[in-house]
Parts: sequence; C-alpha cells; structure tokens
Amino acid sequence: MRKALFGIGAVLVCLTIISFRSYTIYFHGEIPIDSLRTIYSLAPSQWPKAHVDPGVDFTELGQLPPSPVDLKNDSVRKVAHLGNVLFFDPRLSGSNQIACVSCHAPDLNYADGKQFSFGHDMASTKRNAPSLENVWFYKRLFWDGRAKSLEDQAIEPISSKLEMHQDFTLLADKLSKIKGYGPLFSAAFGDEHITGDRILAGLATFQRTLVTRRTDFDRFLAGDKNSLTDQELHGLHIFRTKGRCMNCHNGPLFTDNQLHNVGLTYYGRKYEDLGLYNITGKPEDVGKFKTPGLRNVMRTAPWFHNGIFPDMNGIMNLYNSGMPSPARKQEQMNDPLFPKTDPLLKPLGLTLEEREAIVAFLHSITTLPIKVQKPDLPQ
Repeated sequence: MRKALFGIGAVLVCLTIISFRSYTIYFHGEIPIDSLRTIYSLAPSQWPKAHVDPGVDFTELGQLPPSPVDLKNDSVRKVAHLGNVLFFDPRLSGSNQIACVSCHAPDLNYADGKQFSFGHDMASTKRNAPSLENVWFYKRLFWDGRAKSLEDQAIEPISSKLEMHQDFTLLADKLSKIKGYGPLFSAAFGDEHITGDRILAGLATFQRTLVTRRTDFDRFLAGDKNSLTDQELHGLHIFRTKGRCMNCHNGPLFTDNQLHNVGLTYYGRKYEDLGLYNITGKPEDVGKFKTPGLRNVMRTAPWFHNGIFPDMNGIMNLYNSGMPSPARKQEQMNDPLFPKTDPLLKPLGLTLEEREAIVAFLHSITTLPIKVQKPDLPQ
C-alpha cells in the first residue's frame, strides 16, 4: 500500500514539475494539451521560456495595441478624414486612375492579393504590396526600410514613375483646382491652403488609424481560455519554443521591427533583390528585408517581398529546412556581396503535426477585415 501511494505521489510531483516549471520536460517530445492549456492560462510572464538566441532583444506576445491616433480629438479626426479621402482619390496620380487604395484595399486587409501590383500604364511593380494594417508601429517603412516615417513613405509611390507617376511638386496646385478640397483642408489645418506637407500629413495620419481587429488570440489573452482550439494552442507553444519564431516575430504585433536576410535574395538570378543594401551600400545589408507583422497573415498571401510564395504550408517547409543558404561557387569565393542568410534561421526538425499546428495558430491571429465605406470624393 505504501509503495502504491508513493508511486501515485511521484506521478503527481512529476506532473507538477512538468506543468509549472519551464516546460523543458516532455512526454516523448509532446506536452499534454491539458497541461499546455493550464500553463498558458497564466499570465504571459509565467509562460514557458521562449526559445530565442543570445543577444536577441525580444518582447513577449501580447494583446493588440491601440492606434496612436486619438480620434476623440476633433482636430486630429479631421486630419485623418482628409487623409482617408486622399487615400481613395485617383487624382493623386498622374493618370488620375491610380489611388493609394488601388494597391492597399481595405477588403484585402490593405494589401492587394497580387504577387506584384500594377502601376502607371499597367507597369508591374518589383515588390509585393505589404498590408498597411498596424503600419504605424514600424520604425522603418518599405520592404527595404528606406523610409523612417509615414510622411516620408507617402511621397514615394505618388512620385514613382512606375507607380502613381505624379510630379509631387505639382500635386498641391492640382488639388487646389478641385473646389471641394478647400473645406477639407480648412477643417484639418485651419485654412484652405493646400501644400505638399499637408497632403503627406493627412495620408500619414489616416494610415496611423489602421488597426486590425481583435482575434481569438487576443480573447485568449483577455481571459477566454477556450477561444483557442487545442491545435491552435499547440501551435502557440511551438511558435514560441521549438519553432524559434520568436527570434523575429515577437511582441503584440509579431515583428521585431528589424530587417533580416531570410535567404531569398535570388543572387545572380531572375528575382535578384539586394534589399537594404540598395539603400546603404553596405555588404552586410545584402538581402535584408523588413520583418512583417503576422497579424492577419493568413489573408495577405502571396508572401515575402517578392510575393513568390502563395502557400503557407510550403513556407513552413522552407523554414523547417532552415531557409535557403546557398554555397559559394568557385567564382564567388571573394565576392563581398554574396548573400549571407541570417544565422537566426536554422533547421528546426518540426514534425508535420507541429508545422500544421503553427499554421493553425496563425489562423488564430487572423480576422476578417473591418468593413470600410468609400468616402465621397470632392468635386
């Protein structure tokens, strides 16, 4: 009898260790789902330690943060409204046919669902149009991080010969000829004077209002411990641990706000894109691109800067292999620009079940877009 009680007690002690320490003890590599639900029902500070490499400055996952724009402030709201109108107006383009919304559609989570967007005279852009949801959070804009503010970012697609093809120095005068814009600028800035800086301020302020909806994951964090399925919960755990995703996709918006080379430079081939190097000229920046946030990721295919991957299962397989890390050919031995895949990317050894669980978790941080009514354009 004493032996039997001792055996039961040992099992209980073991379960307690597994459930409430660091989750480094597994049952044949797996943690019972009931134990996972118990531990992840605690505050994130008490979750299993995330698997991140030494030196990585990461933030724990968290609930969706609010926009930095105070729409209760009447003057700010009017600037945002002006920006909303400008965002939808194709007259910001040289052809009067292309608006910001042409490549960043609200019903597509402010992306466009294409590998490459079409610009002036149906010219194809060279990179995938990223979603603008939560764009206010990023420290650097564009895939290559060349803009450091939404005001700096807004001018580029407008003036790009490939995209909207509008001489920006002439845009303020062009809009001044549209009588309906006078009252909008007056409401936003106190007088009807239209300037390039005011146009950019309106567009930037509007974009700072773009926030995704709360997800099942947010509801889970808020206390609804049944809002995640067993598979999604398993995926959360793998995402934070064995999957090593937290090295780059961390914090409430699932991005480290950094740029990395994930091995998709296509150096010397058709889709070659040297990323941040094109801006800085530094060899160490070859192939570096911005880490996108993952909220609503399952609605913003195709993925990566070149939009070349339409299938998330294929992407999981690629990450599982450690991402491409090509070897130098003989003639490339002394090439200072030969791309180096970020050392944070390593073979993971994830099972099919674990990869599918991560994809399920990505669905739990994805929602349908907020319905948006097109504003009336001034005449």
